[in-house]
Amino acid sequence: MRAVVVESFGGPEVLKAAEVADPTPGAGELLVKVAAAGVNYIDTYQRTGAYPMPTPFVPGLEGAGEVVAVGGGASRFKVGDRVAWGATIGSYAELTRVHEDGAVAVPDGVELGVAAGAMLQGMTAHYLTRSTYPVQSGDTVLVHAAAGGMGLLLTQSVKALGGRVIGTVSTAEKEKLAREAGADEIIRYTETEIAPEVRRLTDGQGVAVVYDGVGKDTFDASLESLRVRGTLALFGAASGPVPPFDLQRLNAAGSLFVTRPTLAHHVLTREELDWRSGEVLAAIQSGRLTIRIGGRYPLAEAARSHDDLQGRRTTGKLLLIP
Repeated sequence: MRAVVVESFGGPEVLKAAEVADPTPGAGELLVKVAAAGVNYIDTYQRTGAYPMPTPFVPGLEGAGEVVAVGGGASRFKVGDRVAWGATIGSYAELTRVHEDGAVAVPDGVELGVAAGAMLQGMTAHYLTRSTYPVQSGDTVLVHAAAGGMGLLLTQSVKALGGRVIGTVSTAEKEKLAREAGADEIIRYTETEIAPEVRRLTDGQGVAVVYDGVGKDTFDASLESLRVRGTLALFGAASGPVPPFDLQRLNAAGSLFVTRPTLAHHVLTREELDWRSGEVLAAIQSGRLTIRIGGRYPLAEAARSHDDLQGRRTTGKLLLIP
């Protein structure tokens, strides 16, 4: 089969399409013909070695496709079923093995590419807005990179819960997309300082929560944008990791909360996985949640997809299509 292989850590150029042996499903596993694999920032962290991986490896944690074989003992799915997953390494490939405990059924009417783009980011938006800081009606929320894949999902999720969204973007094109997703206010961070504008838009109070997947470049502005006892949910580090800081800052700024959550800790049980994925996919099926696909790349152009993602030249969700 054709797959993308990382033999050594480095920049996007280390992503090489190659012919590799077809995988065989083990006990409890499904062999899936991949229709689409999601491209995520965590893939770039693994590619560079920021999140160490044994090499060589096939990257990609998220995808969707059709079951073509079932390993011994697997009973949740059968050949021909459409499934999606958000935490299975090896998704940048024509075929991949997925343990049935990590796979979910894709409902009728949901295109497999959309399902692939909904799993990691969709469930991340779900846990951030339902569990990390459960948004209440009337809350004002700051969403960084509001026109990106995560930003568009977070904006829709906050609006569905009755919140008010202030989004940050860099361009007029991205502002249009964020507003179409429901953002009430937009700050173009290339033209306006974020924290003072947030204070102006909230009558000096600050926001209840900041959902920040950018990291180093936005961390200070995020803290400065919070209301008393506000929460900073730092769920990613697209601009790099946040340097160590003095915890006394949280006291001085208003008894703030900072958390660094991850999806894996929010789908620890089958029940939780079914709850989060079920609500996300049902919302897509009904039209209440829209997944904007910002780019579809063949496997041979995996390096370009990473370069575009990290260069902030994209909007919405990026997919690799085997």
